[in-house]
Amino acid sequence: MKALLLSFSLLCLSGAVFAKEYTLGIVPQQSPIKLYKSWKPVTDYLSEKTGFKVTLKTEKSIAEFEKVLYDGGYDLSYMNPFHYTVANERQHYDAVVRAKKMIRGILVMKSDDAEMEALIKDKNTKFLFPSANAFAATLIIKYEMLTKFGVDLNEAGNYQYVNSHDSVYLGVERGIGQLGGGIQRTFNNFKASNPDAVLKEVYQTEAYPSHPIAVRADMPEDDRAKLVEAFLEIPEALLADLSMKKIISTEDDEFSVIRELSEKLDVVVRD
Repeated sequence: MKALLLSFSLLCLSGAVFAKEYTLGIVPQQSPIKLYKSWKPVTDYLSEKTGFKVTLKTEKSIAEFEKVLYDGGYDLSYMNPFHYTVANERQHYDAVVRAKKMIRGILVMKSDDAEMEALIKDKNTKFLFPSANAFAATLIIKYEMLTKFGVDLNEAGNYQYVNSHDSVYLGVERGIGQLGGGIQRTFNNFKASNPDAVLKEVYQTEAYPSHPIAVRADMPEDDRAKLVEAFLEIPEALLADLSMKKIISTEDDEFSVIRELSEKLDVVVRD
């Protein structure tokens, strides 16, 4: 009997030791502490649902995240649509799920500042952006400032990258910049955490497919299917913490529009 129990214990231990481990990388749109609070329950849920050990990983800045992602450093990752097109080309990541809601870039400003269009065209206005390749919060904003308002921010040079969406909102709140690029989800989270903030949303871009979760091409098909199923069945309470309402399946073809847009973005000189 003791031998049987010992064998059973060793079997359980060996199962724990050899359980597959997968790393979920998250684009750092917010501070690491906020991301951990929102996403750690998700990785716990995924681990329990799939039987894999899913660990959470993020970086100090979006630029650092891009380096790891483009080197294939995450087994699966939540990234912006532009990141996805690059990661798919370089490391063959495959988009599998995304939030149902489309994504738009937004501009925010202090409630007591001047009229928006006047600020946009004022050469003394400083724009704050999270990073050079933040899709909606930077690239689309720059593109639409040029095509809709005739303002070439790269040529004017009146902008600053501040590493995260939260840093953009804090920077505008503190007067470091007058206009800041972001997205609705992170701005809603910021307002919830900073109820006394006097920022307001003053501009929205066109809508595009939202941030996908993509997996490495070398992930076994059965494992991929388990993770996709888990994401599609994720509890609403966990989605609420991510400011999402519904997760849907997606595939690479849906992001062809982003690739087409990238060609148009050539009019916005990349940093």
